[in-house]
Amino acid sequence: MNIERVYFTQWLLSCYELSNGAQHKILEKSAQPEEIFQMSLAQWEAVLPSKYAQVIWNKCQEVQKSGQAPMECLKVQYEELSQRGIGFVAFGEKDYPVRLRDIPDPPLGLYYKGQLPQPNAISVAIVGSRDCSEYGRHVAKTLGRFLGERGVAVISGMARGVDGISQQAALQAGGLSYGVLGCGVDICYPQSNRGLYQTLTRQGGILSSYPPGTPPVAGNFPPRNRIVSGLANAVVVVEAAMKSGTSITVSMALEQGREVYVVPGRVTDRLSDGCNQLIKQGANVFTDPESFFEELQESFFLQTISPMQKGSDRSLQFDSQVPADLREDLQTIWKALDRTPKTVEEIQKSLPEPITIQDCTIKLMELVLSGKAKQVSSGHFCKA
Repeated sequence: MNIERVYFTQWLLSCYELSNGAQHKILEKSAQPEEIFQMSLAQWEAVLPSKYAQVIWNKCQEVQKSGQAPMECLKVQYEELSQRGIGFVAFGEKDYPVRLRDIPDPPLGLYYKGQLPQPNAISVAIVGSRDCSEYGRHVAKTLGRFLGERGVAVISGMARGVDGISQQAALQAGGLSYGVLGCGVDICYPQSNRGLYQTLTRQGGILSSYPPGTPPVAGNFPPRNRIVSGLANAVVVVEAAMKSGTSITVSMALEQGREVYVVPGRVTDRLSDGCNQLIKQGANVFTDPESFFEELQESFFLQTISPMQKGSDRSLQFDSQVPADLREDLQTIWKALDRTPKTVEEIQKSLPEPITIQDCTIKLMELVLSGKAKQVSSGHFCKA
Protein backbone atom coordinates (compact mmCIF):
# COMPACT_ATOMS: atom_id res chain seq x y z
CA MET A 1 0.00 0.00 0.00
CA ASN A 2 1.49 3.35 -1.03
CA ILE A 3 1.57 6.22 1.43
CA GLU A 4 -1.20 8.18 -0.32
CA ARG A 5 -3.61 5.28 0.21
CA VAL A 6 -2.59 5.22 3.87
CA TYR A 7 -3.43 8.94 4.11
CA PHE A 8 -6.74 8.27 2.39
CA THR A 9 -7.56 5.28 4.65
CA GLN A 10 -6.92 7.34 7.77
CA TRP A 11 -9.15 10.10 6.43
CA LEU A 12 -11.91 7.54 5.66
CA LEU A 13 -11.81 6.34 9.26
CA SER A 14 -12.24 9.90 10.43
CA CYS A 15 -15.59 9.82 8.58
CA TYR A 16 -17.00 7.99 11.59
CA GLU A 17 -20.62 8.24 10.38
CA LEU A 18 -19.79 5.59 7.75
CA SER A 19 -19.99 1.91 8.65
CA ASN A 20 -16.83 -0.19 8.45
CA GLY A 21 -18.34 -2.04 5.46
CA ALA A 22 -19.01 1.23 3.63
CA GLN A 23 -15.46 2.40 4.33
CA HIS A 24 -14.04 -0.80 2.85
CA LYS A 25 -16.26 -0.41 -0.20
CA ILE A 26 -15.06 3.16 -0.76
CA LEU A 27 -11.42 2.11 -0.42
CA GLU A 28 -11.94 -0.65 -2.98
CA LYS A 29 -13.55 1.89 -5.31
CA SER A 30 -10.65 4.33 -5.03
CA ALA A 31 -7.93 3.09 -7.37
CA GLN A 32 -6.82 6.74 -7.49
CA PRO A 33 -7.87 8.43 -4.20
CA GLU A 34 -7.66 11.92 -5.74
CA GLU A 35 -10.52 11.04 -8.11
CA ILE A 36 -12.83 10.31 -5.18
CA PHE A 37 -13.01 14.02 -4.35
CA GLN A 38 -14.26 14.82 -7.85
CA MET A 39 -17.26 12.45 -7.70
CA SER A 40 -20.76 13.90 -7.71
CA LEU A 41 -23.49 12.99 -5.22
CA ALA A 42 -25.26 11.02 -7.98
CA GLN A 43 -22.12 8.98 -8.60
CA TRP A 44 -21.85 8.19 -4.89
CA GLU A 45 -25.51 7.14 -4.76
CA ALA A 46 -24.78 4.60 -7.49
CA VAL A 47 -22.14 3.02 -5.21
CA LEU A 48 -23.49 3.38 -1.68
CA PRO A 49 -26.83 3.56 0.14
CA SER A 50 -28.21 7.10 0.03
CA LYS A 51 -27.42 7.98 3.67
CA TYR A 52 -23.77 6.97 3.28
CA ALA A 53 -23.49 8.63 -0.14
CA GLN A 54 -24.55 11.94 1.37
CA VAL A 55 -22.04 11.61 4.22
CA ILE A 56 -19.02 10.86 2.01
CA TRP A 57 -19.97 13.56 -0.50
CA ASN A 58 -20.22 16.15 2.30
CA LYS A 59 -16.82 15.06 3.65
CA CYS A 60 -15.27 15.33 0.20
CA GLN A 61 -16.70 18.83 -0.14
CA GLU A 62 -15.07 19.86 3.15
CA VAL A 63 -11.67 18.77 1.82
CA GLN A 64 -12.28 20.58 -1.48
CA LYS A 65 -13.08 23.80 0.40
CA SER A 66 -9.90 23.62 2.52
CA GLY A 67 -7.94 25.41 -0.20
CA GLN A 68 -5.33 22.64 -0.34
CA ALA A 69 -4.90 19.81 -2.83
CA PRO A 70 -6.85 16.80 -1.43
CA MET A 71 -3.79 14.60 -0.85
CA GLU A 72 -1.89 17.46 0.77
CA CYS A 73 -4.83 18.06 3.13
CA LEU A 74 -4.97 14.36 4.05
CA LYS A 75 -1.21 14.25 4.55
CA VAL A 76 -1.43 17.09 7.07
CA GLN A 77 -4.14 15.24 9.02
CA TYR A 78 -2.03 12.07 9.05
CA GLU A 79 1.13 13.85 10.24
CA GLU A 80 -0.79 15.53 13.06
CA LEU A 81 -1.38 12.05 14.52
CA SER A 82 2.34 11.36 14.78
CA GLN A 83 2.91 14.72 16.45
CA ARG A 84 0.41 13.64 19.11
CA GLY A 85 2.18 10.31 19.70
CA ILE A 86 -0.51 8.31 17.91
CA GLY A 87 0.34 5.65 15.34
CA PHE A 88 -1.89 4.43 12.53
CA VAL A 89 -1.84 1.21 10.50
CA ALA A 90 -4.13 0.60 7.52
CA PHE A 91 -5.72 -2.63 6.35
CA GLY A 92 -3.36 -3.95 3.67
CA GLU A 93 -0.14 -2.66 5.27
CA LYS A 94 2.41 -5.26 6.34
CA ASP A 95 2.25 -4.12 9.98
CA TYR A 96 -1.52 -4.58 10.18
CA PRO A 97 -2.15 -7.33 12.80
CA VAL A 98 -2.08 -10.71 11.05
CA ARG A 99 -4.91 -12.22 13.06
CA LEU A 100 -7.32 -9.45 12.09
CA ARG A 101 -6.81 -9.79 8.34
CA ASP A 102 -9.12 -12.75 7.85
CA ILE A 103 -11.84 -12.10 10.42
CA PRO A 104 -15.32 -11.12 9.24
CA ASP A 105 -15.57 -7.32 8.95
CA PRO A 106 -11.89 -6.50 9.67
CA PRO A 107 -11.34 -2.89 10.78
CA LEU A 108 -10.19 -0.64 7.94
CA GLY A 109 -7.39 0.59 10.15
CA LEU A 110 -6.19 0.89 13.73
CA TYR A 111 -5.01 3.85 15.74
CA TYR A 112 -2.59 2.98 18.51
CA LYS A 113 -0.44 4.31 21.33
CA GLY A 114 2.51 2.20 22.38
CA GLN A 115 3.04 -0.73 20.04
CA LEU A 116 1.01 -3.14 17.92
CA PRO A 117 0.64 -6.82 18.92
CA GLN A 118 3.53 -9.01 17.83
CA PRO A 119 2.48 -11.27 14.93
CA ASN A 120 4.21 -14.47 16.10
CA ALA A 121 3.36 -14.32 19.80
CA ILE A 122 0.59 -16.16 21.62
CA SER A 123 -2.25 -13.93 22.82
CA VAL A 124 -5.25 -14.62 25.06
CA ALA A 125 -8.32 -12.44 25.46
CA ILE A 126 -9.66 -12.39 29.03
CA VAL A 127 -13.16 -10.99 29.37
CA GLY A 128 -15.85 -10.89 32.00
CA SER A 129 -18.09 -8.89 34.28
CA ARG A 130 -17.34 -5.31 35.25
CA ASP A 131 -18.99 -5.96 38.63
CA CYS A 132 -17.08 -9.17 39.29
CA SER A 133 -17.15 -11.08 42.56
CA GLU A 134 -14.10 -11.81 44.71
CA TYR A 135 -13.98 -15.21 43.00
CA GLY A 136 -13.88 -13.55 39.57
CA ARG A 137 -11.29 -11.07 40.77
CA HIS A 138 -9.08 -13.89 42.06
CA VAL A 139 -9.32 -15.92 38.84
CA ALA A 140 -8.67 -12.88 36.61
CA LYS A 141 -5.65 -11.85 38.65
CA THR A 142 -4.22 -15.37 38.83
CA LEU A 143 -4.65 -16.05 35.12
CA GLY A 144 -3.34 -12.64 34.06
CA ARG A 145 -0.22 -13.07 36.19
CA PHE A 146 0.31 -16.67 34.99
CA LEU A 147 0.14 -15.65 31.31
CA GLY A 148 2.27 -12.54 31.83
CA GLU A 149 5.04 -14.61 33.42
CA ARG A 150 5.07 -16.91 30.37
CA GLY A 151 5.19 -14.22 27.73
CA VAL A 152 1.56 -14.60 26.61
CA ALA A 153 0.00 -11.24 25.75
CA VAL A 154 -3.31 -10.49 27.46
CA ILE A 155 -5.90 -8.77 25.25
CA SER A 156 -8.93 -7.06 26.77
CA GLY A 157 -11.05 -3.92 26.80
CA MET A 158 -9.42 -2.10 29.74
CA ALA A 159 -12.82 -2.01 31.45
CA ARG A 160 -13.18 -2.11 35.21
CA GLY A 161 -13.62 -5.57 36.69
CA VAL A 162 -12.27 -8.71 35.03
CA ASP A 163 -10.77 -6.92 31.99
CA GLY A 164 -8.66 -4.41 33.86
CA ILE A 165 -7.71 -6.78 36.68
CA SER A 166 -6.31 -9.43 34.32
CA GLN A 167 -4.41 -6.83 32.29
CA GLN A 168 -2.94 -5.19 35.39
CA ALA A 169 -1.79 -8.58 36.70
CA ALA A 170 -0.10 -9.46 33.40
CA LEU A 171 1.76 -6.14 33.37
CA GLN A 172 2.87 -6.48 36.99
CA ALA A 173 4.30 -9.91 36.10
CA GLY A 174 6.44 -8.27 33.42
CA GLY A 175 4.25 -9.36 30.50
CA LEU A 176 2.57 -7.55 27.63
CA SER A 177 -1.04 -6.47 27.36
CA TYR A 178 -3.16 -4.61 24.81
CA GLY A 179 -6.29 -2.62 25.54
CA VAL A 180 -8.87 -2.27 22.76
CA LEU A 181 -11.04 0.78 23.35
CA GLY A 182 -14.54 1.77 22.29
CA CYS A 183 -13.37 5.37 21.97
CA GLY A 184 -10.34 7.24 20.64
CA VAL A 185 -6.92 6.12 21.88
CA ASP A 186 -6.40 9.61 23.29
CA ILE A 187 -9.23 9.08 25.77
CA CYS A 188 -8.81 7.00 28.91
CA TYR A 189 -12.02 5.11 29.60
CA PRO A 190 -12.85 4.43 32.33
CA GLN A 191 -10.96 7.22 34.11
CA SER A 192 -10.51 4.93 37.11
CA ASN A 193 -8.04 2.89 35.01
CA ARG A 194 -5.77 5.85 34.27
CA GLY A 195 -2.75 4.05 35.75
CA LEU A 196 -3.42 0.95 33.64
CA TYR A 197 -3.84 3.12 30.52
CA GLN A 198 -0.45 4.75 31.05
CA THR A 199 1.31 1.44 31.72
CA LEU A 200 -0.20 -0.16 28.61
CA THR A 201 1.40 2.50 26.42
CA ARG A 202 4.79 1.36 27.75
CA GLN A 203 4.20 -2.38 28.11
CA GLY A 204 1.99 -3.19 25.16
CA GLY A 205 -0.44 -0.84 23.54
CA ILE A 206 -3.76 0.98 23.38
CA LEU A 207 -5.72 0.22 20.18
CA SER A 208 -8.90 1.51 18.56
CA SER A 209 -10.61 1.57 15.20
CA TYR A 210 -12.20 4.89 16.15
CA PRO A 211 -10.42 8.17 15.36
CA PRO A 212 -8.90 10.22 18.19
CA GLY A 213 -11.44 12.31 20.01
CA THR A 214 -14.26 9.76 19.57
CA PRO A 215 -16.20 9.62 22.88
CA PRO A 216 -16.98 6.29 24.59
CA VAL A 217 -20.64 6.00 23.56
CA ALA A 218 -22.49 2.72 24.13
CA GLY A 219 -22.82 1.83 20.46
CA ASN A 220 -19.03 1.72 20.00
CA PHE A 221 -18.39 -1.19 22.33
CA PRO A 222 -20.04 -4.18 20.60
CA PRO A 223 -18.07 -3.59 17.34
CA ARG A 224 -14.78 -3.21 19.21
CA ASN A 225 -15.32 -6.65 20.81
CA ARG A 226 -14.61 -8.34 17.47
CA ILE A 227 -11.10 -6.83 17.65
CA VAL A 228 -10.55 -8.12 21.21
CA SER A 229 -11.37 -11.71 20.17
CA GLY A 230 -9.82 -11.34 16.72
CA LEU A 231 -6.38 -10.47 18.12
CA ALA A 232 -6.34 -13.56 20.37
CA ASN A 233 -5.62 -17.25 19.89
CA ALA A 234 -8.23 -18.06 22.52
CA VAL A 235 -10.81 -16.29 24.67
CA VAL A 236 -11.31 -16.98 28.38
CA VAL A 237 -14.59 -15.92 30.00
CA VAL A 238 -14.11 -15.47 33.73
CA GLU A 239 -17.55 -14.27 34.90
CA ALA A 240 -20.58 -13.27 32.88
CA ALA A 241 -24.27 -12.79 33.56
CA MET A 242 -26.79 -14.37 31.20
CA LYS A 243 -27.11 -11.20 29.09
CA SER A 244 -23.94 -9.17 28.90
CA GLY A 245 -21.39 -7.63 26.56
CA THR A 246 -19.23 -10.69 27.15
CA SER A 247 -21.73 -12.84 25.27
CA ILE A 248 -21.22 -10.59 22.23
CA THR A 249 -17.46 -11.18 22.41
CA VAL A 250 -18.03 -14.94 22.64
CA SER A 251 -20.32 -14.94 19.59
CA MET A 252 -17.74 -13.01 17.59
CA ALA A 253 -14.93 -15.30 18.78
CA LEU A 254 -16.82 -18.38 17.61
CA GLU A 255 -17.56 -16.72 14.26
CA GLN A 256 -13.83 -16.03 13.92
CA GLY A 257 -12.91 -19.63 14.73
CA ARG A 258 -11.32 -18.82 18.11
CA GLU A 259 -11.34 -21.33 20.97
CA VAL A 260 -13.54 -20.23 23.88
CA TYR A 261 -12.79 -21.33 27.44
CA VAL A 262 -15.18 -20.67 30.30
CA VAL A 263 -14.56 -20.58 34.04
CA PRO A 264 -17.41 -22.49 35.72
CA GLY A 265 -19.22 -20.90 38.64
CA ARG A 266 -21.76 -21.67 41.33
CA VAL A 267 -25.28 -22.35 40.09
CA THR A 268 -26.63 -19.86 42.66
CA ASP A 269 -24.39 -17.03 41.44
CA ARG A 270 -26.05 -14.82 38.83
CA LEU A 271 -22.61 -13.63 37.62
CA SER A 272 -21.94 -17.21 36.55
CA ASP A 273 -25.23 -17.84 34.74
CA GLY A 274 -23.73 -16.84 31.39
CA CYS A 275 -20.61 -18.97 31.97
CA ASN A 276 -22.54 -22.06 32.98
CA GLN A 277 -24.86 -21.65 29.99
CA LEU A 278 -21.85 -21.51 27.64
CA ILE A 279 -20.48 -24.70 29.17
CA LYS A 280 -23.86 -26.34 28.70
CA GLN A 281 -23.69 -25.34 25.03
CA GLY A 282 -20.30 -27.02 24.61
CA ALA A 283 -17.64 -24.42 25.42
CA ASN A 284 -14.26 -25.57 26.73
CA VAL A 285 -14.11 -25.69 30.52
CA PHE A 286 -11.27 -23.74 32.13
CA THR A 287 -10.09 -25.65 35.19
CA ASP A 288 -6.53 -24.48 35.82
CA PRO A 289 -3.92 -22.26 34.13
CA GLU A 290 -1.38 -25.07 33.58
CA SER A 291 -3.57 -27.38 31.48
CA PHE A 292 -5.03 -24.39 29.62
CA PHE A 293 -1.51 -23.20 28.77
CA GLU A 294 -0.53 -26.65 27.47
CA GLU A 295 -3.56 -26.76 25.16
CA LEU A 296 -2.88 -23.20 24.08
CA GLN A 297 0.71 -24.01 23.14
CA GLU A 298 -0.28 -27.01 21.08
CA SER A 299 -3.05 -25.09 19.32
CA PHE A 300 -0.61 -22.28 18.48
CA PHE A 301 1.89 -24.81 17.13
CA LEU A 302 -0.71 -26.39 14.84
CA GLN A 303 -1.89 -22.97 13.60
CA THR A 304 1.60 -21.77 12.69
CA ILE A 305 3.08 -24.81 10.88
CA SER A 306 2.69 -24.98 7.13
CA PRO A 307 0.07 -27.16 5.36
CA MET A 308 2.87 -29.42 4.13
CA GLN A 309 4.04 -29.94 7.69
CA LYS A 310 0.47 -30.64 8.83
CA GLY A 311 0.38 -33.56 6.43
CA SER A 312 3.43 -35.09 8.02
CA ASP A 313 2.99 -37.23 11.11
CA ARG A 314 6.66 -36.78 11.89
CA SER A 315 6.38 -32.99 12.09
CA LEU A 316 3.57 -33.25 14.64
CA GLN A 317 5.53 -35.52 16.93
CA PHE A 318 6.50 -33.28 19.84
CA ASP A 319 8.78 -35.87 21.44
CA SER A 320 9.99 -38.23 18.72
CA GLN A 321 12.78 -39.68 20.85
CA VAL A 322 11.34 -42.56 22.92
CA PRO A 323 12.74 -42.55 26.48
CA ALA A 324 15.30 -45.35 26.65
CA ASP A 325 14.58 -46.13 30.30
CA LEU A 326 11.02 -47.36 29.61
CA ARG A 327 10.01 -50.98 29.27
CA GLU A 328 8.84 -51.96 25.79
CA ASP A 329 5.19 -52.21 26.85
CA LEU A 330 5.33 -48.72 28.42
CA GLN A 331 7.05 -47.34 25.31
CA THR A 332 4.03 -48.47 23.27
CA ILE A 333 1.66 -46.61 25.59
CA TRP A 334 3.92 -43.55 25.61
CA LYS A 335 3.95 -43.39 21.80
CA ALA A 336 0.14 -43.28 21.82
CA LEU A 337 0.19 -40.07 23.88
CA ASP A 338 0.62 -36.49 22.71
CA ARG A 339 0.10 -33.03 24.22
CA THR A 340 -3.67 -33.20 23.90
CA PRO A 341 -5.31 -34.98 26.85
CA LYS A 342 -6.99 -38.25 25.84
CA THR A 343 -9.26 -40.66 27.68
CA VAL A 344 -8.05 -44.15 28.53
CA GLU A 345 -10.49 -45.53 25.94
CA GLU A 346 -9.05 -43.30 23.21
CA ILE A 347 -5.52 -44.35 24.09
CA GLN A 348 -6.49 -48.04 24.22
CA LYS A 349 -8.07 -47.92 20.75
CA SER A 350 -4.95 -46.33 19.22
CA LEU A 351 -2.59 -49.11 20.41
CA PRO A 352 -1.19 -51.53 17.79
CA GLU A 353 -1.95 -54.57 19.99
CA PRO A 354 -5.18 -55.14 21.97
CA ILE A 355 -5.06 -54.47 25.70
CA THR A 356 -7.71 -54.25 28.40
CA ILE A 357 -8.85 -50.93 29.86
CA GLN A 358 -7.56 -52.03 33.26
CA ASP A 359 -4.08 -52.89 31.96
CA CYS A 360 -3.95 -49.67 29.95
CA THR A 361 -4.85 -47.63 33.06
CA ILE A 362 -2.19 -49.37 35.14
CA LYS A 363 0.50 -48.68 32.55
CA LEU A 364 -0.59 -45.05 32.23
CA MET A 365 -0.26 -44.59 35.98
CA GLU A 366 3.25 -46.10 35.80
CA LEU A 367 4.13 -43.48 33.19
CA VAL A 368 2.68 -40.75 35.42
CA LEU A 369 4.73 -41.95 38.40
CA SER A 370 7.88 -42.03 36.27
CA GLY A 371 7.29 -38.46 35.12
CA LYS A 372 6.81 -39.43 31.46
CA ALA A 373 3.04 -38.73 31.38
CA LYS A 374 0.59 -36.45 33.14
CA GLN A 375 -2.96 -37.00 34.35
CA VAL A 376 -4.60 -33.63 33.67
CA SER A 377 -8.03 -34.63 34.96
CA SER A 378 -9.92 -37.74 35.97
CA GLY A 379 -9.32 -40.34 33.21
CA HIS A 380 -7.45 -37.97 30.85
CA PHE A 381 -3.74 -38.37 30.10
CA CYS A 382 -1.09 -36.68 27.95
CA LYS A 383 2.69 -36.56 27.62
CA ALA A 384 4.48 -34.75 30.41
